[in-house]
Amino acid sequence: MLLLAGRWRRLYIARVMSRAPYPPYLPRKAVESYRSLRRRMRKMSAEEYATPEGKRLAAWHDNLFDQKYLRHHWTNFFQVAPGVYRSNHPTPARIAQYKELGIKTILNLRGREKRGHYHEERAACAAAGIEMVDARLYARKPARQEELLTVIHHLRTLPKPFLLHCKSGADRAGFASALYLMAVEGRPVEEARRQLGLRYIHIRQTKTGILDHILDLYAAREGEMGIEEWIRTEYDRDAIQASFDALPWWKR
Repeated sequence: MLLLAGRWRRLYIARVMSRAPYPPYLPRKAVESYRSLRRRMRKMSAEEYATPEGKRLAAWHDNLFDQKYLRHHWTNFFQVAPGVYRSNHPTPARIAQYKELGIKTILNLRGREKRGHYHEERAACAAAGIEMVDARLYARKPARQEELLTVIHHLRTLPKPFLLHCKSGADRAGFASALYLMAVEGRPVEEARRQLGLRYIHIRQTKTGILDHILDLYAAREGEMGIEEWIRTEYDRDAIQASFDALPWWKR
C-alpha cells in the first residue's frame, strides 16, 4: 500500500475504513465504548440528566464532542442591535451573568434535543428566571421554509433584551442576526450580511457558505420584496442547495 501513489493510497484507505466494523487504527473496546456513549447521549431525558451519573456523562460528552471546554472563556458574544445579542452556546455560569445584564429571553437555534447540553441550558435558564425558546436552523444546509418563518416570528416577538445562540455562534447565530436586521429593522441585505464574517469565525468557502448563498439569492430580489415575503413566496430549499453545490469552493 505504501508504494501506491497518493490519490490511490487515499482511495485504498477509504475502502478499508468503509468495510471495517470500527476504525482499524483504534482498539475495538475503545470504539465500542465511544459509540455506546454517543448513543446514550443522543437519547438522554431530562430525568436521566438530573441524576449524578447523567450529569457526569453529559459533562464528558459535551466537553469531548460539543467543544464545551472552549466556551468557558470564548463567548463569541456581540451586540446585533439595541436589546439583541448573539453568542455561542452559553454555559450555566454565563447564563447567570446574562441575567445580571438584564437578558430576559434566550433563543436557542439548535432546536429541542435529548442531549446533555440542552438539558443543562434549560435548567440554567429556569434557575436564572430566563425564558428559553427553541427554534432550529442549520449551518451546512438550508432550513425549511416553516423553520425560517418561525425564527423570524420569534425575532419579532421575543421580549427584549434577548440573546440568540447556536453552537459556536458563527454560522446559525450570524444568519439569524442577519434575518433580524432585515425582517425586523428593515436593514439592507448588504449591511445584514456582515453578521456572517471572519470576525465571528464564519468562513463562507466551506459548506457553511450555504447561508451566504441564501442571502446572495435574496439580494437579487431585494428591491422588489422584503426577506419574509421572499421566503414565503420564492424560497426553494432544494433549488438553493443544488445551486450552491454547483459552485466551486472559490466562488462561494
